[in-house]
Amino acid sequence: MKLYALSALAACQTFFTWIPARNSHELLSLHFSTWYGRCGETLCTARMKGAPSCYRYTGIEMENTSPNERLTPGQSQTPAIYPPIAIVRQGPEISGDLIDNQQPRATPPQGEKVKRKYYIPVKAKFLISTTLSCVWLYASWLLAQNWLAELAHVTGYFPAVLIIFFVALLPGFLNVHIISSVVLDRPPNLRLDLNFPKISLLVAAYNEEENIAETIRGIKNQDYPGKIEIIVVDDGSTDNTVKLLRSYNLSNLKIVQANHGGKARALNKGLKHVTQDIVVCIDADTFLHPQALRRIIARFLTDPADTAAVAGCVLVKNSRSTFMTRLQEWDYFTGIASAKRQQSLYQGTLVAQGAFSAFRTKLVRAHHGWPSVIGEDIVLTWSLISSGWRIGFEPTAIGFTTAPLTFKGFYRQRKRWARGMIEGLKQHGHLVWKSSRLSAFFVGIDFIIPFIDLFYAFVFLPGVVLALFGHYYIAGPQTLLVLLMAFLIVLIMFKKQKAVFNHLGLKVRQNTFGLIVYMLVYQALMSPICVIGYGQELLGMTKRW
Repeated sequence: MKLYALSALAACQTFFTWIPARNSHELLSLHFSTWYGRCGETLCTARMKGAPSCYRYTGIEMENTSPNERLTPGQSQTPAIYPPIAIVRQGPEISGDLIDNQQPRATPPQGEKVKRKYYIPVKAKFLISTTLSCVWLYASWLLAQNWLAELAHVTGYFPAVLIIFFVALLPGFLNVHIISSVVLDRPPNLRLDLNFPKISLLVAAYNEEENIAETIRGIKNQDYPGKIEIIVVDDGSTDNTVKLLRSYNLSNLKIVQANHGGKARALNKGLKHVTQDIVVCIDADTFLHPQALRRIIARFLTDPADTAAVAGCVLVKNSRSTFMTRLQEWDYFTGIASAKRQQSLYQGTLVAQGAFSAFRTKLVRAHHGWPSVIGEDIVLTWSLISSGWRIGFEPTAIGFTTAPLTFKGFYRQRKRWARGMIEGLKQHGHLVWKSSRLSAFFVGIDFIIPFIDLFYAFVFLPGVVLALFGHYYIAGPQTLLVLLMAFLIVLIMFKKQKAVFNHLGLKVRQNTFGLIVYMLVYQALMSPICVIGYGQELLGMTKRW
């Protein structure tokens, strides 16, 4: 077997099973998973009252509904099979002087449990996925022997082993793990027949006059039965952000003004004014689906008692604005969501992103709020995990956020996220050997993600260029074979995401050309940017938002 054997293996485990962990703070979102949600661009038709007009352009068309068509407070979208309860699982008591290394105290679950047929315990699912991944790794290693022998003639034996390991074997192991995990992921239906508590909604805003009206409109149209306390921290805006906020005359809106000091400082100042046990944080440009708050709080109340936070599902609202936003929309819709599905299955969600997440207020205060770093949401989440707490995820709690319009904005954002991951590893990398939770597995992966990106950017991509000139050391014509396997993955993941969309009244449409462009271009853009971000953080270079 000639070097062409390399092309099949490298392609099948680089394009088909490549994992770009840095996408959207998720630290394990993968390249192929950005394909499954649509077989092309996702266009959503959401029936939401008072939706922003820009959604008609981005592909998310909104229609007004009459009051009779909307759910009334306390009314569930699905038939209630249990009597309403206040909290299914009561969280542990949190003392005001809780320190970072204090462990949560588990409390017995409240309420009745539903027995499911053919239930597989979480640890058993992890064992199954890991076993399948190891089998894939071993089989790949056997198939790579001829490739290794011939590549070693060019690079030497040990460099050849490193190339094959990081370009093909390791990405293959990780992605078989996520594929099998997503297939095994069958969460119970979300209970919505609860007595929802009053919550606080915290927003940090800096020069958001173009977005804040849309954000407030999304909050006002929430189908949330409980009361909502809205706290907006103006981080020294120089535009009309504050003027617009005051024009709403909302009795439940409190505007806190601060000197410009960055998002973390603004959030911490707003945290001082939070009066409720649960605080939901959203970005000033996040538009919430009408059921977003109901669903994220329902997940919070029904998750295990040691849950410190629940991350919502964030999608792109300006996906039709530019070519770059089209690419990012697929990344959010598929890559990030699939990574969170895998992590939450093993109770190891790594990031409660700032764009839309819910937290226990006392815990955030006990952990000194959001740290003044680039990846403040990553570091706070890992601090909570380090203290023994759990982070959840709710795929049906959807918020739409604004993605960078240009490549320059995209470059700055993804480089910032890459640096945020390194910040998290610097402060809480010890989770790999100190934590007994399965989240330690994902933190361990984050240690090797920079190496995967490095080899993708500086080995695989040059290999593709060499293949164009007839030198098939890294990739070859058989790369096209990977498309068949990629579409098999698309079918699996598409079913998962379509079920969510159908449940929320959203429609998924197709754009084959967009799918092809995304598959061929996006990862080639991502890896070099992330490598630059990793390097800057490791070298201690100046941080810029």
